[in-house]
Amino acid sequence: MANLAKLKTRDAIKPRERLLAAAYDLFAAHGISQVGVDTILAKSGCAKASLYSNFRSKVDLAIAFLDRREAVWTRGWFEAEINRRGSTPEEKLLAIFDVFDCWFRKRTFEGCSFINVLLESNVESPVRRAAATHLSKIRAIVCGLAREAHLREPEEFAQAWQMLMSGSIVSAAEGNRHAAGDAKRAARLVMAGWARTRGR
Repeated sequence: MANLAKLKTRDAIKPRERLLAAAYDLFAAHGISQVGVDTILAKSGCAKASLYSNFRSKVDLAIAFLDRREAVWTRGWFEAEINRRGSTPEEKLLAIFDVFDCWFRKRTFEGCSFINVLLESNVESPVRRAAATHLSKIRAIVCGLAREAHLREPEEFAQAWQMLMSGSIVSAAEGNRHAAGDAKRAARLVMAGWARTRGR
């Protein structure tokens, strides 16, 4: 009975959402290039016709995954957590690495999907362009905090800060359990040495 109820609940969800939910889990865990259409169909319980009536191709599904990743990961978790942990822009910037530390220690840590896609895709791929756009939106969050903190050249600061963020993610993926703490120490030095606008 429980399995029947589960099937009925699944069938009530529109195919597009089932496909996207399945792709989200699979792409986040294994990467886009490593997951085939048949695997997505099997997990979603949808027919191939449903896939191509909702998404023109796997590429379109992958771009939809990246959009969902921004809503869930960037906005729903990352941005919300740094705002919760810090009251000043400086505190929020440094809180990024505290948030990362918790993330890196999870058994489900799978790295950054945007970085993974950026590295595994062809230069001219629309999926790669979409991943780069989403990374730029994360950088924009950092840039906004830099402006609030009255740091000079906030765009350049955001570039440097995101390099520390990305580097810590790669280091954590290599197995460095202290990657976030190491990056935070470096980040403190960057912030302390960065010029401020007048009046600060």
